[in-house]
Amino acid sequence: MALSYAEALAFLYPRTQNYKFGLERTERLLDELGRPDRLFPIVHVGGTNGKGSVSTLIAETLRAAGWRTGLYTSPHLVSFRERYLVDRIPIGGSAVAMWVEQLRPLIERIDATFFEVGTALAFADFAARGAEIAVIEVGLGGRLDSTNVVRPIASVVTKIELDHQKYLGETLEEIATEKAGIAKPGAPFIVGETRPELIAVLRREGERAVRRLDPAASVDLRVVPPGARYEGELLLAGAHQRRNAAVAQAALEALPSRWRPTPAAIEAAFAAAFIPGRLDRRGRWLFDVAHNLDGVRALVKSLGEMNLARPITALVSILGDKAWADMLVELDNGIDRGILTIAPSADTRRWDIEWLRRWLKEPHRPPARAQWHLTPDFGEALAEAQRGSGTIVVTGSFHTVGDVMRTLGL
Repeated sequence: MALSYAEALAFLYPRTQNYKFGLERTERLLDELGRPDRLFPIVHVGGTNGKGSVSTLIAETLRAAGWRTGLYTSPHLVSFRERYLVDRIPIGGSAVAMWVEQLRPLIERIDATFFEVGTALAFADFAARGAEIAVIEVGLGGRLDSTNVVRPIASVVTKIELDHQKYLGETLEEIATEKAGIAKPGAPFIVGETRPELIAVLRREGERAVRRLDPAASVDLRVVPPGARYEGELLLAGAHQRRNAAVAQAALEALPSRWRPTPAAIEAAFAAAFIPGRLDRRGRWLFDVAHNLDGVRALVKSLGEMNLARPITALVSILGDKAWADMLVELDNGIDRGILTIAPSADTRRWDIEWLRRWLKEPHRPPARAQWHLTPDFGEALAEAQRGSGTIVVTGSFHTVGDVMRTLGL
């Protein structure tokens, strides 16, 4: 009997705990599918923060230019199907079930991970739905990320910040080394990073990545000027999105002539592109998936620039492997009240509640300007956040934003 969509997800989700790096298993999955990743050109987008926004802006522009465009991003907020869009339309649940059923024997034989299978599904789905071009967001890192099987027409690194140090390295230079691994021969390598020492790492390691594939090639590095900001109409809110838009624009203008959109297509797409969960204001709710220190800094800056009703309450759940103490100290600068909880979908990666309880009572931690409460029960925390708040900011992880949206029926 054929798998249902629910059964396919039930088969896939336990594999989220199976962390592996390398391209071999993804290559084997794609071989099984007939290499759908080779049927259309690809723009490959990595970086610590901003890669989801840049990917969406690029995809929306290619769509506005008349191309049937696939967009693969992760993680999702509410539905797994969000990860796979062709001209904004998500993959069907029956298609997910069909591809998983076809690949299941091989998945079990090679012990493929959740993300490896998900990446193979993206290419299969886009090919089946007739995508003419696709934008693929890196999952984690770059060099050994399963999306790095592609041979793109352009690669992009947005910026480098500390995140996922357990897997990518403890320093910015080590993280930049991993992210530079998506550079490819014959494809412009667009860099949004502004710090000279990190640009130097991206140049050096991008050169190595290119020459591993073609010893006669050189990296075509194109640095977006540090002061560049997109000045046209932009639906995405926040000063940081102006920078992301400038990086996306640079990438679009670097595409081969056949795929290069007109300025009019860029302007139209940037004025209309919307991404749920990025300074996403809905009545008195504000959703933002800031999940590392740099993301929280951008959020706090934006809170100060927005005309928000007071008091501002933050409903926060952060994954346990993040620098959550530093994130909370930063978030304290922009809110009046903070409620700490556990997002249900993040239960297996939850932060340490007892450690958090002790930290809140620690007399030597930085003095707080906001009032902070610990309410582990998610339902109670959600109700508490709504009482007496002018604005409720939901943040800390994709899990947190997605779980609140799901609960509210958004």
